[in-house]
Amino acid sequence: MLEQLLTEEGYSVAVARDGQDGLHQGLVGTFDVMVVDRGLPAIEGVDLVSRLRSRGVAAPILLLTARNTVADRVEGLDAGAQDYLAKPFDIDELLARLRALLRPVSALAEELPVGPRRLVLAENRVISGDGAPDVILSPREAELLAVMARRPKRVFTRDELLDGIFDGAETPGAVDTYVHYLRRKLGAGVVETVHGVGYRLGAE
Repeated sequence: MLEQLLTEEGYSVAVARDGQDGLHQGLVGTFDVMVVDRGLPAIEGVDLVSRLRSRGVAAPILLLTARNTVADRVEGLDAGAQDYLAKPFDIDELLARLRALLRPVSALAEELPVGPRRLVLAENRVISGDGAPDVILSPREAELLAVMARRPKRVFTRDELLDGIFDGAETPGAVDTYVHYLRRKLGAGVVETVHGVGYRLGAE
């Protein structure tokens, strides 16, 4: 049923009938998201998740189960699952949870234009495309640049950037500091100061 449903939703679906097959497919294939039933034959679902994680498989995992105690949920999440859905479940909720798990993958795959250059978000790297060396950013620098690059004409206040990038955990001066870092690595024009308001992506 789930294979048909997910195929109709546009997913490319591979099915494993037991935990041993799931382990094999998970290790040799490349998946954006995995749905693992806890009650699998051969290798139980939580054990399967644990084995996949121990062997470096990083794809987000949604664990399906007929058990829904707190202890069961904790065990599944501690094994490496990102989400946990108890049976019986609503199909719309399952689809929404899968979309949520896929969202970070899509975000990390982004390449954003920064003037004539591109920000490769998954690698925190700015590619110039003219033969110049790539520029490696810190995760915080890349995130700040990405916020402005997604909306290049918008002026962001320091408070907006502080809440969006730093979760309000830093002082407003942290925004100025990271803007300085970006300018030092990418040139003074990469971020424009709009006096009395804040910052936006530079025009160059």
